[in-house]
Amino acid sequence: MVKKKLTVKLRKKPTVKTVKPAKATKKTAKAEKPTKLVKTVKALKAMKREATGHSITPRQKEILRLVARGLTNREIAGQLDISVRTVEVHRFNLMRRLRVRNVAQLIREALLTGLLPKSFASR
Repeated sequence: MVKKKLTVKLRKKPTVKTVKPAKATKKTAKAEKPTKLVKTVKALKAMKREATGHSITPRQKEILRLVARGLTNREIAGQLDISVRTVEVHRFNLMRRLRVRNVAQLIREALLTGLLPKSFASR
C-alpha cells in the first residue's frame, strides 16, 4: 500500500477594493457592520406601518369581529368551520400585530385604529 500526501492550497480571503476620488489610490475596504442600514430600514418600515395603520388580513378582521362580539375560540371555530388551533393562531397574530396583551386592549386598539366600527356590538 502506497501512502500519498494530500495537499490543499488555501486561497486568501477576498478583499473589496475601493478607489478614493482625491488620490485615485486603491485601498482595501473593511466590511462595516450593516447596523445603520438595518436600523434605517426598520425605522422606514415602522413609519410606513404607522402611516397606513395596522394592516390585517380579512380572516383576522373576521376573527376580530367575532371576538368583539364575545365569542369563545371554540364558538368562532364552529362558526367559521376551522379548527380551534387555527383561531388561536389568528388571534395571537392579531394581538401581536396590534401590540396588545389581552382582549380588552385588543378591542380598544381596534376601535381606536378603526378596525372595528363604533357600533360593532349591534352587528
